[in-house]
Amino acid sequence: MAADAQSPLRQTLKRMLSNTSVVIGGTIAILIVLMGVFAPFLDTRDPTDISPKNRNKVPGYEATIRDYDGNKIPVLYRLGSDTLGRDVYSRIVYGARTSLIVGAAVAGLAVAIGLVLGLVAGYFRAADGIIMRVMDGMMAIPAILLAIAIVSMFSAGLFSVIFAIVVAEVPRVVRLVRSVVLSIREEPYVEAAITAGTPTAQLLVRHVLPNTVAPLIVQGTFIVASAIIVEAILSFLGIGIPPEIPTWGNIMAEGRQVFQLFPHNILYPGIILALTVLSVNILGDGLRDTLDPRFAKRV
Repeated sequence: MAADAQSPLRQTLKRMLSNTSVVIGGTIAILIVLMGVFAPFLDTRDPTDISPKNRNKVPGYEATIRDYDGNKIPVLYRLGSDTLGRDVYSRIVYGARTSLIVGAAVAGLAVAIGLVLGLVAGYFRAADGIIMRVMDGMMAIPAILLAIAIVSMFSAGLFSVIFAIVVAEVPRVVRLVRSVVLSIREEPYVEAAITAGTPTAQLLVRHVLPNTVAPLIVQGTFIVASAIIVEAILSFLGIGIPPEIPTWGNIMAEGRQVFQLFPHNILYPGIILALTVLSVNILGDGLRDTLDPRFAKRV
């Protein structure tokens, strides 16, 4: 009997491990995260190190550079070099850090802000109209255009990019949370708690908030993927992360002028960017199926 009576958490983890999308998407996403975390230990060099004589070299090119003591050191450009002679491989590996930081920060802030506004809009009818009209107005503007407009008002930098993308993503979280709250507040146990005089804050935390966790986890994964793409677009347009900070968008932006002659400047960071976004989206699809209460009935 003890073996059959598994905890809900263990049952959820078991369903996750049996879901192909979660396993594949999660594995690739974890590998990319590890690549960014352990970038200095993956045989990389300083991503900002400039070598004019080794600029625009093809992948696999072997060169010799001198260290600060004048000693010759053999260097292998695994994925070639850019127009300034910087190692594309090192810039891609270190660029993963920036993209992952942006994705995680945007998802965390957007979910936190959207959760609060969604709870207020869904539970308090007086505030619902005001909050949702503002959210509808923000959603009427495409996310990328709204982000460009916000970034243009501030100096280019990591924090301004994160702020701009968060503003663009919050309305979607608010609508999601509000829809969950509207359905939960009509449940008999919630009405019974209200009749019993349960304080509003306690009611929201104990009865309403737990029901938003699953959809917010799924939505958070999609926000991560969206934020990574928007950051790459902003950096590619030259209004996002400063050029001295390696990001996948910056690498592609700097290589577009010589793309026909040296396509590796755009090809390799583009592949990593697409693989990262694809893995996160696959993970999100798997989590949506796993955390769906009807999942057990479909399998």
